[in-house]
Amino acid sequence: MEGNAAAPKKAIHQSQSLCAGEKECMSSVYNDPEWSSNMDTAMSRLFRPGIELKQAVDWLCEQMNDEDFSLSDVWGALTSVEFINEMDQRHLSDEARRNTFNPYPIYNAINKDCFTDGPTEGKWFELSPHEAGFTELGFFIETSLLGSKFKNGNMLEKKPEMDIVKLEGILGSALASGEVIKEYILNWLKGLFHLGDVTKEQQSVLAVLDEVIAVTRNPTKISPVVFDLGPLQGIPQVTKANRTLNLWVEAKSPEERNRLAKRWSLEMIAAVDTWTQSQQKGGFIDIATLVGKILWLIWYWVWGTTENFLYQDRTAPTYLSSNERFHLMDAGLLMNVPYPAFLGDKRDIDLIIAPDYSAGKAFETLTLARDYAAEVKKPFPEIDNKILKERDWPKDCYVFEGKEEPTIVYMPLFNRRNCKDAEEVKAKMDEFSTFQRPYNKEQIESLLEIVKANVKNNKGTLLKEINKAVRRREKK
Repeated sequence: MEGNAAAPKKAIHQSQSLCAGEKECMSSVYNDPEWSSNMDTAMSRLFRPGIELKQAVDWLCEQMNDEDFSLSDVWGALTSVEFINEMDQRHLSDEARRNTFNPYPIYNAINKDCFTDGPTEGKWFELSPHEAGFTELGFFIETSLLGSKFKNGNMLEKKPEMDIVKLEGILGSALASGEVIKEYILNWLKGLFHLGDVTKEQQSVLAVLDEVIAVTRNPTKISPVVFDLGPLQGIPQVTKANRTLNLWVEAKSPEERNRLAKRWSLEMIAAVDTWTQSQQKGGFIDIATLVGKILWLIWYWVWGTTENFLYQDRTAPTYLSSNERFHLMDAGLLMNVPYPAFLGDKRDIDLIIAPDYSAGKAFETLTLARDYAAEVKKPFPEIDNKILKERDWPKDCYVFEGKEEPTIVYMPLFNRRNCKDAEEVKAKMDEFSTFQRPYNKEQIESLLEIVKANVKNNKGTLLKEINKAVRRREKK
């Protein structure tokens, strides 16, 4: 996104606002202090040899004793191995001390505790090299202090700043919302267990149970100790088919099925505790403890745990100040292009250049942003609903001109210039879908060429709107 900086003497200020999966890659790219002027080197980082899973396990063993250890740590470590090919232990605040021409990074998350039924003003959370906090409410703290313990505005304990691995895990944790994920896995679970109706209360229990048993029956690179999981492999003492046919099908009511699910899960956790104790006696303390802690986190579905710097702060609303910790998760669950960070007076934006690489139909993130802006009473340019007729096969560039609000240049990734019809747009979206293994080199290079062409094809429009933004700023 492109916009005007709050600081004086700059009409246009570059900023890279990140949401969902792109955070993992961009945080790695920022390792190079001059990446924006050397894209070939930046891209080559994605093609380097991978790292061993042991590095992720060692990192997790260091993190697991922290009070804020959560599944986001596990997710960050695993995605670092699988996608990024490095365990990046830099800190976001390091970027504040760099003098470069790179776009200023602004990472975005949402407060899980407000996501489902909390007020909109408490949902959006942003992190930049200088500060982290709640966008709409104006409550911020120095980024290096996020995670330290506070009470009533006073710091009680300064804790180390979270590194990029942990940050990636928090900001890319699309799985963190149980309600959202349950909707996605419902049909999968029905097929997996040959079930009829499944209540949401049963889904997470069954998913965890099956996943853990599956893990114990497959080879792993972590350590030879993990092969010795006999107690877990015997819980429950029936095959999946027998469990389904003999127990689940015979259950006469949802209550009885709930009791079965809870019983299996408690047996599994008891077996984990027994196994953990046996491995600790055998000298494998870290691995055994780590496995035990992760399984408990899965059971309670704990993600994005972070010390609440607003705890018992009298200036903050009760729904933010009453808990010692809050939980952050992937902002893409609310809106996959992070407009909120650039709306209103905080950054005083004149122009937003918004390439939309999100899953879903064209204009979806744009209309979500419009509705969000209306709810929090922030200016937003008018969006004619007639353009929604083009969402299956959009143009490559749209300009929504603002008056007091910022102008938005909206650029869908797949469009009428690079796809011959709506069917090809859909095929491309399916080919480059979110839920798949890391893209190979050919896919990455293909996407990069498409992105470059989109910018080149609209260079005239972009320069025109930038010049208009500069003149607009001069008048202000």
